[in-house]
Amino acid sequence: MGRVLVLGNAGLDLTLQLPRMPVEGETLLGDSVDSAPGGKGLNQAVAAARTGIQTIFHAPIGRDAQGQEITSALTVEGLAELELHRMPYPSDYSLLMVLPDGENSIVSAGSCAAALTVEMAEIFAAKASPGDVVMLQGNLTQASTLAALDIASARGAITLLNPAPLWWNVEALLFACDIIVVNRGEAEAITNHSEPAEAAAVLCKLGASLAIVTLGAGGCVAFDSEGTSRHYPAPHVNAIDTTGCGDTFCGVFAAMLAMGRSRETAINLAQSAAALTAQRLGAFTALPSHDELDALIARIQGR
Repeated sequence: MGRVLVLGNAGLDLTLQLPRMPVEGETLLGDSVDSAPGGKGLNQAVAAARTGIQTIFHAPIGRDAQGQEITSALTVEGLAELELHRMPYPSDYSLLMVLPDGENSIVSAGSCAAALTVEMAEIFAAKASPGDVVMLQGNLTQASTLAALDIASARGAITLLNPAPLWWNVEALLFACDIIVVNRGEAEAITNHSEPAEAAAVLCKLGASLAIVTLGAGGCVAFDSEGTSRHYPAPHVNAIDTTGCGDTFCGVFAAMLAMGRSRETAINLAQSAAALTAQRLGAFTALPSHDELDALIARIQGR
């Protein structure tokens, strides 16, 4: 059995429920304000660890009270290794704006994530071994992300990139990616193809061995370098807040691959776990628990 190694961001999420998005120049009242640890890297690492797989997580945080809050939240998650690099910047924040139908928009400040150096990324990736899954997102710089993917790939690990937010050229990194996971909008932004299956095919042509385009309630489309395309439907649920669903998907998917599960089983489990997240408010606070994931894995594998 392999491990999951996550290099990414860790911050605090401020969630605000809105009746609609504000227009330019408008001040709009929201409610149900909530604050919790967050960041794509943090959420994905926690989701993976809660499956029971050995999980290593490295992330940059600030030298402030918020950084200590993040540290305290992570120390109880059973991570096999946790290294939080203290940076001379405020800890990163994200504002999550959630609409009544559960859809969300996110604005992030990421000075700490951007400060993680190439050397730190290389030291992290050098821990990888064959059978491990090494997972990164789009919060770090392109140079640090590429360094980690390149070394992890050379060491025989499975590399997985979930490149949100999009703020640098993703195409240049796909040669070092075994798997890329993006949502519909990200897939179109990278490939200029609005049809998900076509976009997934282009991502494989650019270098990925497997491209997964998530479609929310529509499930996901997977396309591999052998030309095989498949649509996986998602469980039907009453979504309250879709924030964090992609992170749950990525964390559980990576964990299942590290456990040696098939691609089909990994995707189905990841989508079912994401469906649990969609039925709750928040991101970190909506991640499935260890017991929930144990029950989910037992149920799906028992079919």
